[in-house]
Amino acid sequence: MQWDKAKSIILENEEVRAELKKNETEYKIIEAIILARKEQNLTQKDLADLIGTKQSNISKLENGNYHPSIEFLNRIALAVGKELQISIV
Repeated sequence: MQWDKAKSIILENEEVRAELKKNETEYKIIEAIILARKEQNLTQKDLADLIGTKQSNISKLENGNYHPSIEFLNRIALAVGKELQISIV
């Protein structure tokens, strides 16, 4: 089955759509971290070394299994040459 077809079937379910919406911010943060890390040609281990943590913590974060502090996110942002910005709109 093609992803587009599977996605349309998944999104037909109201509960699934609501859950995805609830987690949208987390998904966007993870996506931004992965993209920034790859733009710098860093492995998870490289990034972990730069911020003084374990590679497994980066892996957990990128897999959505770790809820980082703002300080941790800021260390990642600085390590990949970015600035952490948080807004409530």
